[in-house]
Amino acid sequence: MRIYTTHTMPNRAPVLVREGFAWGAFVLGPLWLLAHRAWGPGVLGLCAWLLIPAFAAPAAGVPAMVALHWAFGLFGQDLRRWSLAQAGYTLVHVVAAADQDAALARLLDRRPDLIPGALA
Repeated sequence: MRIYTTHTMPNRAPVLVREGFAWGAFVLGPLWLLAHRAWGPGVLGLCAWLLIPAFAAPAAGVPAMVALHWAFGLFGQDLRRWSLAQAGYTLVHVVAAADQDAALARLLDRRPDLIPGALA
């Protein structure tokens, strides 16, 4: 079972964000954040991603980049939640399900008032 937080905004589809380590963020870094519309953290991460190799000594740059990617993986989902909150979404539920589709079905079963937004 995986845990998902559900974020809603009026007349918009609910957004499900999985809890836990984000492997995509670990591998792709700030590009993953930008792809998930976490604009602020994505741009700041991109700046760090470009500035560390440019200004750090090679002996310090590699561990710094590994630490940066580890931080993206650890905090990527939390940064998505923060970005959704900044965009006006509200946290409405925490859902446990096997996958994202099952989590959405479980959410809509419990909250039928969200169905029009999910179909939009």
